[in-house]
Amino acid sequence: PRKVVQVLDRGKRLLVSGVNQLKKHVRRGHPKSPQGGHLMVELPIDSSKVKFYCDKCNKGVRIGFRYLANGAKERFCKSCQASAGIVSPANPRRAKNA
Repeated sequence: PRKVVQVLDRGKRLLVSGVNQLKKHVRRGHPKSPQGGHLMVELPIDSSKVKFYCDKCNKGVRIGFRYLANGAKERFCKSCQASAGIVSPANPRRAKNA
């Protein structure tokens, strides 16, 4: 799978390895290519174009949000219903009294 290299613009844009590459022609004497020639430059893409990778499903999946019994908000995989981590801590107003 491809890896996110850098998060830009507060999470709105991402730099992903091997995606959205541009061939830039540089003249001799350029600091990154003293002999000149072509440089492959990776450009950022929008974060909405990237899927979440589920370890249990071993593929890119859609995620959802749900509230737990103690009121904590968590992300979950829509395919296998596995937890993908807590988003916000327990909130007593959201807790289910049983």
